Amino acid sequence: MARPPGPLLPAALLLLLLLLLLLLLAAAAAGRPCGPAGLSRDTVLGRPGANVTLTCQDKGPVNVTVSWQVEERGAAAVGGRSRRLAEGNALLLRRLRYEDSGRYSCYVGGHLLRSLRLLVEEPPETPRVSCYRRSHDKDVLCEWPLRAKPSPGTRAMLWVKRRFVAENATEQQCRYFSKARKFVCRVKVPPGADDTKPLVVSTCVNNGAGGSAGEDRIITLSSVLKPDPPLNVTVEALEKAPQRLRVNWSYPSSWDPRFYWLRFQVRYRPEPAQTFTEVDQVTTTWLDIHDAWRGTRHVVQVRAQEEFGHGTWSEWSQEAVGTPWTDPRDLTFDMGPFSSQFPMEDGTYGVTLPPELFGEGAADGAGGDIVEASTHSVASPYAFLVAGGSLLLGIALFVGIVVRYRQTWRMGGRRGAKPEGEAQHVLVPLGPPSPPLSETPLLSPPSPLAPGALHVTNLDYFFSGR
Repeated sequence: MARPPGPLLPAALLLLLLLLLLLLLAAAAAGRPCGPAGLSRDTVLGRPGANVTLTCQDKGPVNVTVSWQVEERGAAAVGGRSRRLAEGNALLLRRLRYEDSGRYSCYVGGHLLRSLRLLVEEPPETPRVSCYRRSHDKDVLCEWPLRAKPSPGTRAMLWVKRRFVAENATEQQCRYFSKARKFVCRVKVPPGADDTKPLVVSTCVNNGAGGSAGEDRIITLSSVLKPDPPLNVTVEALEKAPQRLRVNWSYPSSWDPRFYWLRFQVRYRPEPAQTFTEVDQVTTTWLDIHDAWRGTRHVVQVRAQEEFGHGTWSEWSQEAVGTPWTDPRDLTFDMGPFSSQFPMEDGTYGVTLPPELFGEGAADGAGGDIVEASTHSVASPYAFLVAGGSLLLGIALFVGIVVRYRQTWRMGGRRGAKPEGEAQHVLVPLGPPSPPLSETPLLSPPSPLAPGALHVTNLDYFFSGR
């Protein structure tokens, strides 16, 4: 007795549903087919610069004359102007051009034998698309450049759809701009669209010679934000600030600062230098440069990005130039029409002197010599006054000290000299023995001094010059 196939049926249904889901996902992920445009059986394809042979009949008629005519480009099929070509069953066309495209017909005695359409086209280049959005409220623009001008019959298409969603893609036809040599496609963004949902962008370029599909791009509306460059960039000097410059700019017209802001990046360089100094995270529309070179013209550029870092930076703005403030009281070189000043690589300035300073023979030479000068400006006269006053004060102080010590040395010499007769000792007569201390009064009455006695208490006696 056969077993009932109960458990097998749900498993088969589950497998079938899984296969259908995979097919839907594959269809959602796959782009549109991209192939060459359909050509009729009577069309002959040729490439620019190549040779092609058109045959009227497989077996050429005997003893008859076969003539060829070609319709002018853009002429109507009936009654259009035509141009006679060479005679013969086979027509050879050398070095084809796009203008050679047209309908070629062969006749025998005014009777039409065959009509062929010649199409001169080059297979299209593979598109390498990039998309950007100039603001939160603008459409998405997708474009790709071309190395050469496409054939006249080339068409470019773009499709956009949500990722992993089985829905019909939105088709957009692209336009070719000959000056920029690129195709541009506009993708409409509905109001209130989610900026974080991924979108799949597919491209296809085809003509009669073939078709080429670009690689699918996965984008979000926020990741393709790319503002236009800032406008009205100016560089101004700040008074009494020889190393400062102020840079001002404004928002691009495509970005509304009332709802969304931008952050900026500024780069600048002195004209002799080749590398830029960059300043990031600037949220205002102005910036002060504090390390500018004195008396040197600077080149400044600004670019912008969405304030939270979404998307990419804009292109750099046009160059703006400015020179820091220079004190008119500073001494400057004035060497006439032959003089020039220029910054050198080591931070100094070179000065080319006129030939008159080197005598008569210098006029025959190649020019003046180069003398290096400091980058600092000439010192102010006030500095010389302060330095001179300090020097005079120091000299006066030194002279005073010398005079003072000279007087001290003279007095010391006088004190150290011995008076005359100091080597002769004076004999003092011995007096009677002193009474006991208890019988001696504390204050003795004054007594006349003995002649020739030594006055010990008179200090002037020792320091007298006599």
